[in-house]
Amino acid sequence: MSITERFKHIWIELKAHSPFTLLGAAAGIVFMLIFKDISKENALRLFAVFHPLHVVLSAMVTAALFKLHRKASSFLLILVIGYVGSIGVATLSDSILPYLGQSILGATLPTHAALHTLDAPDHVHGPDCDHNHGHEPHLHLGFIEEWYLVNPAALLGVLLAYFWPQTKIPHAGHILVSTWASASFMLMSSPEQMSLLLLAGMFIALFLAVWIPCCLSDIVFPTLFLRADGVHIGHHGCVLCGKKDPAEKQKPTDEHDR
Repeated sequence: MSITERFKHIWIELKAHSPFTLLGAAAGIVFMLIFKDISKENALRLFAVFHPLHVVLSAMVTAALFKLHRKASSFLLILVIGYVGSIGVATLSDSILPYLGQSILGATLPTHAALHTLDAPDHVHGPDCDHNHGHEPHLHLGFIEEWYLVNPAALLGVLLAYFWPQTKIPHAGHILVSTWASASFMLMSSPEQMSLLLLAGMFIALFLAVWIPCCLSDIVFPTLFLRADGVHIGHHGCVLCGKKDPAEKQKPTDEHDR
């Protein structure tokens, strides 16, 4: 398969997964409306739950897809692909893109330390206190700030994929959990009153934050490291869901397609 054909199939995958991602983004908005009254600190706790879970599912799909289509790979190589693909893309999906989306919408995220400081009832502003420090934009990076949760989550996902290489169920859960993680991030700096215009902007931000990174992690990233003869994707042939082009039904399939 040539590079042009490979990118053509990647685009087919992106289009095929956009309807499900739209539903995921809508679920993210419902999630935000349900939890809109929680404190910023509790929103951070939600992020600390859903982001590591996202990393587990992302690592499972990335490592499993790579292992299934390149069976001769060593565990170390699968570990590297699964770790980089999950940590890098989950950070992009759950933190970087939502942060950029909120910046465009005019929302900013208080620093991790400021969350605790501003919630403290006995906090007193001294003469040298910077009253604006709690509202400066801050990029919350889970693999650094919750390293003890996120990095082991990536390792767990790779181990599960190595011994139980499945893609369909983890991929579906990956998109939904990723939406909740991104929504939790946004809740950490969202205003108490959400207008329809703000919700519409957050819907677009959630869609882009999930659609592009999740497909990058589950499809594009591992596919780039496969040999050309190891990639088998037909027209609308989802390497995760197992859908095939009707014209290819008579072609032999590998063990994953049976």
